[in-house]
Amino acid sequence: MKKIIPLLLGGFLLVSTAACNNAKTTSDAPNSTDTNGQVPKAQDAKTAQNDATSDVRKKQMESDIRAREQRNDAGGDQMKRADGDLESEVRTKLEANIPNGKLTVNAKNGDVTVAGTVPVQAQLAKIEPLSKQIKGVKNVAVKATVAAPAEKK
Repeated sequence: MKKIIPLLLGGFLLVSTAACNNAKTTSDAPNSTDTNGQVPKAQDAKTAQNDATSDVRKKQMESDIRAREQRNDAGGDQMKRADGDLESEVRTKLEANIPNGKLTVNAKNGDVTVAGTVPVQAQLAKIEPLSKQIKGVKNVAVKATVAAPAEKK
């Protein structure tokens, strides 16, 4: 019984991860790490920030990361991770800690690329250390930029 619960949880997470095509922190983040995206609208950033900064949402995101790590630990090498898992975990970590950024995450063999925009330089500096907190991340390439504030009309 103790072994079947992690197996079922792992299967659910695997299906959930496969259903997510893009690892993005917001729905209007760039679709690829090859582009830097557009300047976020103030209202969109505020909505994303309110969602991601709620205590319930932060607990959910951290729980998701722990569940994926437990599933991976049960499966063998802790540092060898599926690209989709890395993308999802890094995206979740960034979403929880940089809630008003528009970031896209791509992973390949432990190398993670993060592109998009963040509102301030301090958030840009957080991307690499936050990404490296995820087990299995070897290198982080930050292609994100600081977006100029949107002009009020």
